[in-house]
Amino acid sequence: MAIRRMELLEGVTAVPVNTPARVLAGRLLGKGPLPPQARVDAEHIAVAAVNEADFLVTWNLKHIANPAMRKRIDAICRVAGYEPPVICTPDELMES
Repeated sequence: MAIRRMELLEGVTAVPVNTPARVLAGRLLGKGPLPPQARVDAEHIAVAAVNEADFLVTWNLKHIANPAMRKRIDAICRVAGYEPPVICTPDELMES
């Protein structure tokens, strides 16, 4: 399965955690919906927003694909000048 996952990633471009993404992640953590220990999750969301990803697909229901947090995440991204990605689980993505 690991080999298959690596094959599926061939040709996928990795995007860096750059300064704008770190600033947005800080906003998601500071007075935002994410707790301080969720820095990696905040950076994941921020990198997707800064790089104009249409979707952020994740199984992380605690901090990323959490329906209770989505509106606040979206609002913080927009206030910072970024259109937030649609955050969903793989199951949700396959439904649409």
